[in-house]
Amino acid sequence: NGEGGKGARFLHPETVRCLLMYLQCPLFGGNAASEERELDSSSIADAAAEFDSRGELFLSLMELILSLSYEGYSSFLSWAVSSYSSRPLFSGRLLKNLLAGLDAGLPSVVPLARKRAAPLIVAVLGWFHSASERADVAGIGAGMGGGGGGNRHTPPPLAAPSDFYSSGISSMPIETLYDDLRRYKSSSPSQRSTHFYLCGHPYLLSPSSKRELLRTDNQSEMIKAATAGLSYDVSRQTFVFDPFFVLAIDRHNMLQQTLTSVECAGPGELRKQLKVVFKGEEGVDAGGVTKEFFQLLVAHLFDVNTGMWKGDDGGTHHQGGQGNVHWFNGDCTWNDDGYRLVGILVGLALYNSVLLDVRFPPAVYRKLLRRSSRCSRPLGLEDVVDGETRDGLQKLLEYDGGGDVEDVFCLTFEVTWTDFGQHRSVELKPGGKDIPVTDHNREEYVDLYVQWLLIDSIQRQYEAFESGFLRVMEGSFLELLRPDELELLVVGTPDLDFDALRKNAMYEGGYDDRSPVVQNFWKYATLSK
Repeated sequence: NGEGGKGARFLHPETVRCLLMYLQCPLFGGNAASEERELDSSSIADAAAEFDSRGELFLSLMELILSLSYEGYSSFLSWAVSSYSSRPLFSGRLLKNLLAGLDAGLPSVVPLARKRAAPLIVAVLGWFHSASERADVAGIGAGMGGGGGGNRHTPPPLAAPSDFYSSGISSMPIETLYDDLRRYKSSSPSQRSTHFYLCGHPYLLSPSSKRELLRTDNQSEMIKAATAGLSYDVSRQTFVFDPFFVLAIDRHNMLQQTLTSVECAGPGELRKQLKVVFKGEEGVDAGGVTKEFFQLLVAHLFDVNTGMWKGDDGGTHHQGGQGNVHWFNGDCTWNDDGYRLVGILVGLALYNSVLLDVRFPPAVYRKLLRRSSRCSRPLGLEDVVDGETRDGLQKLLEYDGGGDVEDVFCLTFEVTWTDFGQHRSVELKPGGKDIPVTDHNREEYVDLYVQWLLIDSIQRQYEAFESGFLRVMEGSFLELLRPDELELLVVGTPDLDFDALRKNAMYEGGYDDRSPVVQNFWKYATLSK
């Protein structure tokens, strides 16, 4: 923990616990108004205003924590996870002062020590964020039966994603945040290791901040794509460019014409703002035509007759049926173009800020972000879409009855299923059909089965879908997002705030909020919640 006598007090791992105690000091400001404390909160707040007003003590504490040796670092996080094992403790006592210190160092005019402390605070927050994610992954593994049989329950998380959001970052002008993102995107790996970028730590950004950042970034990319073909017309003495990627579509031949148009378009064209025109129809696309286009295309591509999707009941997905998700049908080997078009559709909608009525399970969004370090948890049993299969594998892991696993379940390392009346099978490992599933190898069986379900069995279909998605979104900075945040941008939130919608509604054509028809609308809209 340092050279010579410096840091000698931290030679023993237990002694790093005192650093966790220092982080909770109410005089640093984050806990000044805690209702759990017996001391008068206003007197603590007054003392905090005078205590370390320049942030020098907090800076020293951050430097001391970050100077720990690897053994000290490991012990520091081990004590944090074990001694603050609930969300109120971990978040309320360890994260609160750190976030308060970060917010205090973000304004442009603050004492130098506070400004210098901000990057160090983020580094310590990064430690806690990684520790929280590792604990969550371990908890999910234990809850899903990892490490042997027995009945298990997933422990509550140490912290929710919202516990790491910085209010100071959320209140920043979008121009400031986008400038940080622009510099981060253009930086090299060596620059990222030596320079501080807020966007290099997206767990600090709220979903709304990320949405605005991605939207601003996409708009910037649209301008670049539009001006890439800029030319000067001498006869008209003006610059000429086409700002739109125009899809002129016949309603009666939407799928084929859309596929042909996007396949012929280069990446630069797809990165322009989308404009849809239905042939033979008058009207200017101010957003409504584009939304209708996506709605119609989704209805076509996810129709039962395509045979491209399965639901969470394991059967071929059909609208209005029991299945309420869209999962790839691994037996559909005849429609690669359809999967690729779905990927392009999702990419174009995301790029142009249009919400889609699609029901992909979380596994799809995690697969799309699998190259990102933000998606830290690997695909597992909890991601299996077919509920009956998932429950069966869970029961296999948890079985602790009197009989032997091999005799009770009668399984081998082989998967069998029926495809249009034809019996098909695949071995999960070489010679798998002759290898029985036993008490000792059941976890291996579940791991291989899950990998086959989520990766191997749908590889062809998913790769076609992903290639279409990346044709549009390759240049967008999706590293900002967690899988659930990407899903939110694609499909929106299922819960509508009708009260907020009513307060912000604007009326035209002589109507106002007192009009009988308007009042009846809100009456029934509210009842439908």
